[in-house]
Amino acid sequence: MKIATKRAVIASAAILATALTLTACSNGSGNTSTNNASGAANAKIGLLLPDSVTARYEAADKPYFEAKVKELCSGCTVLYANADGDASKQQQQAESMLTQGVKVLVLDPFDGEAAASIVGEAKAKNIPVISYDRLINSPDLNYYISFDNEKVGQLQATALVDKLKKDGVPSGSGILMVNGSPTDNNATLFKKGAHSVIDSSGFKVLAEYDTPGWDPAKAQDWVSGQVSQFKSQIKGVYAANDGTGGGAIAAMKAANLSPLPPTTGQDAELAGIQRILAGDQYMTVYKALKPEAEQAATLAIALTKGQKPSEQTVQVSTAGGAKIASILLTPVAVTTDNIESTVVKDQFYGPDSAAKICTPDYKAACDKYGIK
Repeated sequence: MKIATKRAVIASAAILATALTLTACSNGSGNTSTNNASGAANAKIGLLLPDSVTARYEAADKPYFEAKVKELCSGCTVLYANADGDASKQQQQAESMLTQGVKVLVLDPFDGEAAASIVGEAKAKNIPVISYDRLINSPDLNYYISFDNEKVGQLQATALVDKLKKDGVPSGSGILMVNGSPTDNNATLFKKGAHSVIDSSGFKVLAEYDTPGWDPAKAQDWVSGQVSQFKSQIKGVYAANDGTGGGAIAAMKAANLSPLPPTTGQDAELAGIQRILAGDQYMTVYKALKPEAEQAATLAIALTKGQKPSEQTVQVSTAGGAKIASILLTPVAVTTDNIESTVVKDQFYGPDSAAKICTPDYKAACDKYGIK
């Protein structure tokens, strides 16, 4: 009996030690950051981006996101897919990731309405979804990370209106509006913000167009038709991003419209910044993509461990009226005056950002505006 009792005590002690070890490695409160990191040691995280025509996704969002995940969790794996502007393809990509056992989906939807079915499938598997950059119309989202998108439209329109007034363009003169994709909730917000400024500016909208898939070629085709119709009546162009802005500028140049009307943009694409230096595009909106991607990665890691974001959240409404906990970053209007203090200072295109901007064709402009 004494031997049996002794063995029972030893066994109990071993079980207790094991329990304590497991407790130390769990995700309960009071864990160190090392223990938290081990909680998601082998997690798979899905990153789904919407298209290939917008340069930022492959050049910035994807690498920044992957680098931050690796920094926070060296054993975690990012499963990546780009929808190439196809909602059905994105649905298939998401389903594949769910089958492969992802613990979180970070989803930038090509179509914010269609992507609701992805959120529904993820919820059925208890997989949290972060709506990244574009808001999905689903009440089942866990979080949303983006910029204040109505503010983006206000910044664009304000810059355009102020430029027209500064140049002495008469009240009542015409503006073309080249909006974003009709399937993108952000584009709806950009347009809303822009109209809130333009509609009370004294200038009139000659025509406007929602660009399918944000396709610059489609924006160019539409603007070509408007130039044929309105010609010199076009005094300004509101373009929702740099791609559509570039398309609009190409159309106006092909039609020999002179002088080129001031044209807006967004995303601070390298080509957009160079067009600004050349005097072809008036402004863009800089959105610091590194903080956005890194916060999405940080939140994704936290969700694999059942934790909440450390960042303060606000409530943002979906198109259907659902309130989603959201992290919103602040956009910045960029003209020749602040390229150096924004995209160059932040090394937006890498440590050699100035060199990438200031190729021989733009060297004189870079010297003029202090870009180095």
